[in-house]
Amino acid sequence: MMQPLSISIVAFHDYDDIKKAITSIVQYTSIPYEMYVFDNSVDDPQKEEFQSFLQVNHVHYVDNHENQGFGKGHNHALEYIDSKYHAIINPDIVIQEDVFGPIFQYLDHHPEVGMVIPKIVDDTGHLQEAYRKEITVFDMFTRYFGRHIFKKRIQDHTLSYMDYSKPFQVPFAQGCFLVIRTNLFRKLHGFDDRFFMYMEDADLSKRINQVSKVMYFPDVEVIHHWQKGSHKNKRLFKIHVQSARKYFHKWGWKLW
Repeated sequence: MMQPLSISIVAFHDYDDIKKAITSIVQYTSIPYEMYVFDNSVDDPQKEEFQSFLQVNHVHYVDNHENQGFGKGHNHALEYIDSKYHAIINPDIVIQEDVFGPIFQYLDHHPEVGMVIPKIVDDTGHLQEAYRKEITVFDMFTRYFGRHIFKKRIQDHTLSYMDYSKPFQVPFAQGCFLVIRTNLFRKLHGFDDRFFMYMEDADLSKRINQVSKVMYFPDVEVIHHWQKGSHKNKRLFKIHVQSARKYFHKWGWKLW
């Protein structure tokens, strides 16, 4: 029987964050749903206790036995889900209201919209830079090396000039909390899993906007404990650069 909602979360040794995310979803979600956790963790002593927590909360668990990356991890959902809408959620997400009800109403009344990203904020309620123009080589450079020099460019790239009290189309929606029509996610074969981590959300957004629309939806709010790992970790930075090269190779090297 088709469920209104399916949810996928990819784990990688971040069990405590996922417990908080799941607890908030269970508390506030009124729509029937099936939730799946796809575990990329390897040799984690907390894995057994984590599985017990998931069983108590009626969450389906799939052990991938290796780190398959963000996109490929979420793509496993296509093997299991039978739903109208599918939510792609980061482990570091917390909700404090029934976010899915209003999103469903919006999608039901806007068939031209394929995917929605809600209002993403930090712990203090400050809007995060989760909404962007299509990325260029120069934008990648300014993110890491020129934030204090090219402030206007960064503000333009992160759509800081938009009216965030109203819906608008988003060229590049950051992948921390996305709600997509399941049939569209399936039609697009999910994320392009050639992106191990980073840029898979930019790629998915671009592909959806070619056949439908990715929209910002302001009526609900989601808290994201954004770590920005590639800004602090050399290995993650290298992965981000490699993913950016794959993205530009796929879509063209738009320099500016």
